[in-house]
Amino acid sequence: MLFHEIYGSYFSIVSGVLKEACDNTLTDKRLYEIICEKGFGESMLGIPAALKGGEWPLLTPDMKTPVKRPPSMPLTSLQKRWLKALLSDPRIKLFGISCEGLADIVPLYNQDTFYYFDRYHDGDPFEDESYILHFRKILTAIKEKRLVYISYIDGHGAKSRRICFPWHLEYSSKDDKFRLIATSRQNTWTINLSRITSVEMLERPVFEPTPPKLQTHSLVMELTDERNALERAMLHFSHLKKETVRMSECRYRVTLYYDKDDETEMLIRVLSFGPLIRVISPDRFISLIKERLTKQKSCGLM
Repeated sequence: MLFHEIYGSYFSIVSGVLKEACDNTLTDKRLYEIICEKGFGESMLGIPAALKGGEWPLLTPDMKTPVKRPPSMPLTSLQKRWLKALLSDPRIKLFGISCEGLADIVPLYNQDTFYYFDRYHDGDPFEDESYILHFRKILTAIKEKRLVYISYIDGHGAKSRRICFPWHLEYSSKDDKFRLIATSRQNTWTINLSRITSVEMLERPVFEPTPPKLQTHSLVMELTDERNALERAMLHFSHLKKETVRMSECRYRVTLYYDKDDETEMLIRVLSFGPLIRVISPDRFISLIKERLTKQKSCGLM
């Protein structure tokens, strides 16, 4: 079923026509619009005549259809294998998505197919039952706009508790960790989910919660567009607000805006481009680069 005629343009066009006919919204004008949207120039020559002339007995003269239910397209073997591969990712399992119906499907790839050379090895325990429970409770609280009472281990290893309003769950691909962005007493609070020991959902707040105020830093760098560096950088930093100015044929000045809690991750990402990126400001970030390079040199990594 990788390449079957039912996935061709003619079947797609007729499927769209029949869906509107089942909803009693099909008109002669709409019929031609669907063919134009989904087909080719020559489709206009054959499909209307076949449908309206009775060669394909799917429409009645009043633009109704004997078909009882709107048609749906079955998934291809390739699509099923792709879904099975995605659903085998432990991070997706956090959302409680079922693999029902895919039991006999061989995944397109396995999780060990990829080697992440730029990721820390102490990622979150995504398959731990307590972690999954905490994740789902927080996600539910975000959707229902409810307060949560969280117990956690702070940065000094001490047990702490806090009532807060959860706003976002963020994932860091470099750290391979989820973190919670919440507000508590009008202060923004960020914590890694792996440090949370219990979550209790409370009622909705009687006051309007204050949105989180994340401290944003800026980074200015010059990029030399060799070995497709510009395209790679735009993809690499696609999730960040940025400004890009062309300075010459192959040199660009890029300004990135990022959350201060992501500074270590930003440092690693920038260094991954080697000499193709030169940081101009701020001086503090330049000092971090020098410290990291000096440490790598002393460890014999350079």
